[in-house]
Amino acid sequence: MARQLWLLRHADAEPHGVREDSERRLTERGERQARSAGIAIARMGGEFEAVLFSPKVRARETAELAAEEWGRAASERLSVYEPLAGGLDGAQALDAMAAVSPDGRLLMVGHEPDLSRVAGELTGARADVKKGGLAVLRLEGAGGELVLLMRPRELALISGVPLGGE
Repeated sequence: MARQLWLLRHADAEPHGVREDSERRLTERGERQARSAGIAIARMGGEFEAVLFSPKVRARETAELAAEEWGRAASERLSVYEPLAGGLDGAQALDAMAAVSPDGRLLMVGHEPDLSRVAGELTGARADVKKGGLAVLRLEGAGGELVLLMRPRELALISGVPLGGE
C-alpha cells in the first residue's frame, strides 16, 4: 500500500460580502453537502490518522460535520493547519503527510484553487475540486496518482443524502 492524501473542499458557503471572508459560514445546503461527504467517505472506508482543516469557518464546519459521521475518535483527530487558509502547495501538503504512517491516510479540508493545484503538483493530473467535492491521491516515493475525483452529487449518491437543488 501507499500513503493517501484525501482533499475535501469546503461545502457551499455564504456569498462573499455577507461577512468577513474568514468568518463565512456554510449554508443549509453546505451543511447537507458536508454530512453527505462524511457518510460517503465512511462508506468508502476512509479512516484517517489526522484531519487537517483551514482556520476559515466554512472549512472547520465542513470538517466537523463530516467527522460527525465517523464517530468520536475521528473528531479528536481534527486540527487546524494554517497553510490551508490559502496558498497551500504540494510541498506543504507533503510536509503534513510526514506525520502519517507509510500506509496511512490524511484528510485536508480547504479551498480552491489550492486543493486542485496540490492534486496537480503531486500527481500531474488536472483536477477541479468542486465545493463539497473530494479528491483522493495515492502517494508513493516521489510520485503520486489521482485515484478519485468526485463532485458533491456523486458523494450524495453514495451517502443517500439528497442535497436539494440538483
